[in-house]
Amino acid sequence: MRTLTILSMSFLLVFAVQAQQDKSKRPSPPAEVTKEINGKTVTVNYSKPSKRGRAIFGELVSYGQVWRTGANESSWIEFSDDAKVEGKKIAAGKYGLFTIPGADEWVIIFNSVSDKWGAFSYKEEDDVLRVSVKPGKTDGVVEVFDIGIEDNGVVTMAWDDTKVSFEVK
Repeated sequence: MRTLTILSMSFLLVFAVQAQQDKSKRPSPPAEVTKEINGKTVTVNYSKPSKRGRAIFGELVSYGQVWRTGANESSWIEFSDDAKVEGKKIAAGKYGLFTIPGADEWVIIFNSVSDKWGAFSYKEEDDVLRVSVKPGKTDGVVEVFDIGIEDNGVVTMAWDDTKVSFEVK
């Protein structure tokens, strides 16, 4: 009986590890968007939480607090070359992408640490760049959080009835 219990527990452990390795099966699956802008590559990696009938900004995602900008691991953005974000210089590299949502203004944060779980260990002193942008309204309800990059370098995040954009050149 003891052997059967040990074998059962081992099977469950292996199954749990494999399920975590297949991130596509998560309730908030991973996503990645890449765009070449004027010969420079910009990549954003994030997870896609769903609205599921919840009030999002100002409720589930609090105003005035650092958000991981997605779900699960922190989102990150990578620039293949030096770039400008909203007119401010940023060096080539990979950055944690955090935000501070607000009703009238969002702060977009590029942090030197790009491999965190959530925003639990976020440290402001690791910020490389912060830019402020105005949020807008989507044309309808966006059920699943999405980040897109347009050909002109505008990065747009949209969820629920809110969209936020910043320009990369």
